[in-house]
Amino acid sequence: MRGGQGAARAPVIQFTNCRILRGGALLREDLWVRGGCILDPEKLFFEERRVADQQRDCGGCILAPGFIDVQINGGFGVDFSQASEDVGSGIALVARRILSHGVTSFCPTLVTSPLEVYHKVLPQIPVKSGGPHGAGVLGVHLEGPFISREKRGAHPEAHLRSFEADAFQDVLATYGGLDNVRIVTLAPELDHSHEVIRALTALGICVSLGHSVADLGTAEKAVQSGATFITHLFNAMLPFHHRDPGIVGLLTSDRLPAGRRIFYGMIADGIHTNPAALRIAHRAHPKGLVLVTDAVPALGLGNGRHTLGQQEVEVDGLTAYVAGCSVECALEAASLHPAQLLGLEKRKGTLDFGADADFVVLDDSLHVRATYISGELVWQAEEARP
Repeated sequence: MRGGQGAARAPVIQFTNCRILRGGALLREDLWVRGGCILDPEKLFFEERRVADQQRDCGGCILAPGFIDVQINGGFGVDFSQASEDVGSGIALVARRILSHGVTSFCPTLVTSPLEVYHKVLPQIPVKSGGPHGAGVLGVHLEGPFISREKRGAHPEAHLRSFEADAFQDVLATYGGLDNVRIVTLAPELDHSHEVIRALTALGICVSLGHSVADLGTAEKAVQSGATFITHLFNAMLPFHHRDPGIVGLLTSDRLPAGRRIFYGMIADGIHTNPAALRIAHRAHPKGLVLVTDAVPALGLGNGRHTLGQQEVEVDGLTAYVAGCSVECALEAASLHPAQLLGLEKRKGTLDFGADADFVVLDDSLHVRATYISGELVWQAEEARP
């Protein structure tokens, strides 16, 4: 429920005894919610002469915008890149289970796959609002198949593709259409890539650079054509070199269009990227950092053999930690920055007045205590329940 008389009649809930993330700082303020939106209490008091209908004591916890994961390949045994007759049930399972991690919106990600997989899977992943059933689906992230063979990583070489002469029509034929697609990762050094970037961005689709051997000049041209994101910075790209820093150099490039911000995803688990590299990137360009999980179907299942698209992966041990920035910066990198990347910062990734009331309740150790979508409690830790 957003706006209108229905929202005005909805009960007003006041979350008290909390620190809310707003404007890059943790503030000792209450959070007011009505009709699924963040409410300005001054307008409530002085224009409507109303007070809260309900109060909820947060026990001194942090209230931060709900996390947005723009790169997640699956989880809990579900592989988004596996074709089936009921892809939706797998999406629903992951959407429900990631609520306990504070994720309120996500982009299901498909790795490089055969054409028949795209044609079968993509129509089964519609954009969907979040709620008690699970996190919202913002649109699909297509990671490949238009990527570098040299930097393909876990993507199967047999299904990689280059752009044909009629490049954008080739993209449409490969994916079977672009309905519900939100992000496309491609290698900008491929012939005709700039034509594709311009066509995708004209449709409102975010173009990300990744799995690439592009030099800095090629990457800058891609951004000038409309690219705004870097897929898992440092991974699956040329290493930084002082004579040509490659895609990494976009973080400090002075040849980007005026007013254009480049965002970059990072897997901050201490394995994919050394904590020192994470600190370097953050200090160079803190406002562009987007934390992603790049989670595989093994998420939540532990060690063993699991699938990732058309391949098997072996999981042996899991480690995750945050290095190199403040709590406020880390929380914004998981919420505000991905929302800005997708052009959703007026509604998502913020606790500003008028935004969707999607937020997460965290203790001082940043453990998730509760998750709310549209002001409704959708998940709560056992020990936090009354």
